[in-house]
Amino acid sequence: MSQPALTSNNLDAFWMPFTANRQFKKNPRLFVGAEGMYYKTADGRQVLDGTAGLWCCNAGHARPRITEAVQRQIAELDYAPAFQMGHPHAFELAARLSALMPSPLDHVFFTNSGSESVETALKMAIAYHRVRGEGSRTRLIGRERGYHGVNFGGISVGGIVANRKMFGTLLGGVDHIRHTHDLERNAFSRGQPENGAEYAEELIRLVQLHDPSTIAAVIVEPVAGSTGVLIPPKGYLKRLREICDQHGILLIFDEVITGFGRLGSPFAVDHFGVVPDLVTTAKGITNGVIPMGAVFCSSDVHQAFMTGPEHLIEFFHGYTYSGHPVACAAALGTLDTYEEEGLLTRAAELDDYWADALHSLKGTRHVIDIRNIGLIGAIELEPMAGEPTKRAFTAFLNAYEAGVLIRTTGDIIALSPPLIIEKSEIDRLVDTLRTVLEALD
Repeated sequence: MSQPALTSNNLDAFWMPFTANRQFKKNPRLFVGAEGMYYKTADGRQVLDGTAGLWCCNAGHARPRITEAVQRQIAELDYAPAFQMGHPHAFELAARLSALMPSPLDHVFFTNSGSESVETALKMAIAYHRVRGEGSRTRLIGRERGYHGVNFGGISVGGIVANRKMFGTLLGGVDHIRHTHDLERNAFSRGQPENGAEYAEELIRLVQLHDPSTIAAVIVEPVAGSTGVLIPPKGYLKRLREICDQHGILLIFDEVITGFGRLGSPFAVDHFGVVPDLVTTAKGITNGVIPMGAVFCSSDVHQAFMTGPEHLIEFFHGYTYSGHPVACAAALGTLDTYEEEGLLTRAAELDDYWADALHSLKGTRHVIDIRNIGLIGAIELEPMAGEPTKRAFTAFLNAYEAGVLIRTTGDIIALSPPLIIEKSEIDRLVDTLRTVLEALD
């Protein structure tokens, strides 16, 4: 199929998300195809995908199992109402997903994105305490530099300034513990930093300030992704779990990025050996092919709602497209692909090679820190005086011209390639970055 011609009019109509729109439309970067580890640009170039799309194409691009599953489902059942009705694939998918999680995370609520998964989990947490007779527990605790999507609940518990400052006072009854980034003590750590478990004690201060009887839940990303890959210090997540248990507070892990093999285990829950009460997911659940998300909840949370007359709705929440048939088909095809190719644990096989390659950039011009875990990496750059973010954004543009897709946030380069990446492609990714960085002002 030929590609449509571009004119200034059809570029202008689309207000692009999280994009410097004016800069982009002066020199558009357009993908028109993708296969395996590579995108194809409108001018016919191949671009190595160093970011799995947007942290989501974990199995790479144009995977046959997923494509065929979607095509079959559209022809068979294009849509089924999610309220008071169902279709078989939604129940099959929920069962297969729950089997990937450790007990007691045995129940799944479907959404359409990570943002919706976060909103759902926050509402579940507050409603859970109410149905148990502890309706005073309405306060939510997030973390500085956290990213939990872009809806009002998510940006309220999130802690990225640019995502919050334009939108008023946000939700009330929200507080934040400090982030775990400690460049002075932990720069150039391989894997989890040795220092910083004590930052979890910040939660005790907030418990004492607000009283535990007012706090519903704490939400954190096990590995903070969108803020620039902040890896939890050893013992940190375990300590958060202990404090929450001590005070009857639900713990929510936002695994929209870490879920589905990114760390070398199916989920961060497995990787770190810490089981929360709720887990939010999206992205890798369908390999980015169809929008979908899911919230895993513990049996205790689920059963708290299953009371009263059976004909009454237990939880007044959901979406028109929750468990959409085509999304479920894509997810089932994705799970088949992960299973057949061992992708949920492949990052563990590449972990050492990935770490060695990334840390070989130590000493490269402007690099002040390198972080890695699983198949995630971050290269933090010294900002340009008076022009924050410009150095990393220039690196992004130059890497694209050199045939490699990276992602930047602030002055941090974030990497998360598809789990199918080969060692030779890791070499190309890192060698290209080295050349790009050495040429920066």
